[in-house]
Order: sequence, then structure tokens, then C-alpha cells
Amino acid sequence: MKTKKNKDRNALWMSSIDNAAKFIMLLCFLIGAVVIALKQDAWNAAAENAVTLSPMVKSMMSNLLLVYLVVGGIVVVALMCCADKRRVRAQFESIGLTNHAGMTPVLLRKHQERNHSQIIIWEFRNYSIPLEEWEKKRAAIETALSINIIKIEYSAAKRHIRIYAVPASHELQPVIPWSDCYLSNENFVLTLGESHLGLMTVNLNHIPHILIGGSTGSGKSILLKSLLMQAYRKGAVIYVADFKGGVDYPKIWHEKCRMCTDERALLYYLTQLTTVLESRKKQFAESGCPNLDAYNQITGENMPRLIFACDEVAELLDKTGADSERKKLIAQVENKLATIARQGRAFGVHLILATQRPDANIIPGQIKNNMDFRVCGRADNVLSQIILDSTIAADQIPKDTQGRFITGDGTVFQGYFFDESKL
Repeated sequence: MKTKKNKDRNALWMSSIDNAAKFIMLLCFLIGAVVIALKQDAWNAAAENAVTLSPMVKSMMSNLLLVYLVVGGIVVVALMCCADKRRVRAQFESIGLTNHAGMTPVLLRKHQERNHSQIIIWEFRNYSIPLEEWEKKRAAIETALSINIIKIEYSAAKRHIRIYAVPASHELQPVIPWSDCYLSNENFVLTLGESHLGLMTVNLNHIPHILIGGSTGSGKSILLKSLLMQAYRKGAVIYVADFKGGVDYPKIWHEKCRMCTDERALLYYLTQLTTVLESRKKQFAESGCPNLDAYNQITGENMPRLIFACDEVAELLDKTGADSERKKLIAQVENKLATIARQGRAFGVHLILATQRPDANIIPGQIKNNMDFRVCGRADNVLSQIILDSTIAADQIPKDTQGRFITGDGTVFQGYFFDESKL
């Protein structure tokens, strides 16, 4: 503990020294520029009267301020970069980001990301520190460098590490009200929320099914409803399974969507969906169309997309304590969902499922493996592992946030809050 405190004290002390040194360097540089500017006329006169000086030297004397600004600026920037490197190394040492020999990563360069000017890429010489160790210390690195990390990845055959980040002042808003301007004009692109990279979207033409995880109060129901609202406005037919007594879905949802509140109705609706899927399969084959959009374009029809959503899929598939008849019913439900998950993309039949139950047996592999897009809100390690196959949701989503989610590739976004009465 004493060693850790000493490291923190040393890092703080070195950071203060570096900041003071930077200020003094910059001040001296500016004073030098002012002095040269005031004396420039004298230098010009001396250059004109000097007979023995070469033309190059005379030119430099006549443009001394410009020469000073260019050369001095390069020197000051180089010295400041050295100070940054020392500060970063001290910070990394204080948080214990070292290899087995006690070597800390070395900052090689910082530069703007080409496609996103607000993102800064920090590149480090890695010294054989595993990427997992960087991820484990993600929060400490953010504090040390005063940044919000978007992602961390290897580069240069794992010899270097790149951190993509925005300044700590660039925080996601805790609540972002929905506005119709967020509704995408692209065909069946749904807007999830806002990330540090801008709008976060998912295209059902390419990624047909969505799995949402999150503990109670994480905001997953609001995210689900936001996606369904957008799909409805784009002309989709929405089926919603609600086994919570209708509390989560007010009357307006029952008017706009096809709600099922018991297991028999659920099986009936899923049977309808798989029947439609098989019918579309034959129609598309006969017309030589590979997918729904091509079929609508060639035939001139407006065949709608069909979306089945469930706020708590565990309520559908949990076999705990079930008798043989109910187990048989659940098996039929699983079979229908698996068919849609495997074949739904081309035929415009989609699944959006949400769960808060940390039970690996709830969602069978034949369904989960075909849920191409997964996001997770506030969760423990178990639920995060089930949804994303990693614990990044537990590690990176603050426990006191609502509506904050992370994707499987580590992109964090804030979902929208919308008024259900305006569905």
C-alpha cells in the first residue's frame, strides 16, 4: 500500500513538474518572439550593412522572426512531447500497467482519427503487455489520461497498442429525448442511440435479429420500444409477447401492434409467422428474388416486414418447474423461434428479444447463435457473458446509469427516451 501511495505521489509530482516546465518553455518562447519582433528592424539594417555575410545568412537575419517561430516551434513541440511521454509513463506506473520486468508502455504518438476529428488515437510501444490487461485497467487509464476510451486494439503485430478515445469532457448525455429527426431515411435502418462516434444504427437488411440484455432498470425495455416504434413508422407489422400483465405496454401499443399475453396465443402468432415465412420463400423463388426488397421492387408490391418482439424471453422459454405439457409447448415455441432466427433475414421476418435473466440455459444455442446483433446494458458478469460472450458490460457500464448500452465490439451508446403516447 505504501509503495502504491509513493507511486501515486511521484506521478502527481512529476505531472506538476511537467506542466510547470511546459508553461515556462512556452512563456520563454513567446518572450523570445516579442523581443525578436521588436528588434527585427535592427536586424534588417545589420544584414544590409554587413558586407562579409553570405546571402543565406543575410536572408535569415532579415526573416529572423519567421525562422525563430518555425525552428523554435518545432523544438518546443518536441520538448512538450517528451514531457507528455514522461507524464504518461509515470501515470501508467502509478496504476500498475507494466510488464513482468516492470517496464511501462511508451507513448509513440497521438493523432486525430481520419474519419472522426473528435477522436484521438494514442499509440504505445507495448512491451508484451496482454490486451486483456489493458482492458482490465481501462477505467484507471481513462482517469490517468483524462479521456473516455472508445476501444483498445493491437497494432504492428501486437508490438504496439492503439487507444481510440475522446477527451473526458466529451461525455454522453444521461438522457437523450427522442426526436423524429433521428428516424433514418434509409430502408429499415433503425437508430439505437448516440455514441462517441455519432448516431448508432442497425440495418435489418443486413443484421436481421437483435438480442438485448440488461438488469432491471437498465433501460432495455425503453430501447426495445424505441426500436419497435421506428419499425412501426417504417411500415412493419409488429408482434409483441407481453407476459407482465400489460403493465409495460399501455393501450396504444395494443392498438398499433398484435399483442399476445398468453402462451397459446404466442404459439398461434409464431405459427403464423413461420407459415408466412414459408409462403414468402416460395413466392421469392418463383419470382427469382433473393430478398424482400428485391421482391417489392420487381413486383411493385409493398410486402411488409414482420417483427416479433419479447421484453423478457425467459418468461417464454424457462422450463423450470414445468409439467410435460408445458415443456412440449415451450419446445414448439423454441422450434418456431429457431426457424425465424435461421431463415428470417431474406424474407423480412425479424426477432428482437430482450432478457434480464442470467441463465445460459434460457436461450438455446440454435436461437442465440443466429442473433447477429447483441447489446447489453447494466449487467453483472454472468448476464454480460451470456449476451456478449464477455464481461465488458459489467466492466464498462456504470451501475447507476439507465439507457447506457454496449455492443459486442465495445461501442458504448446512450439510447433514446421517447413518449409512448406519440407512437
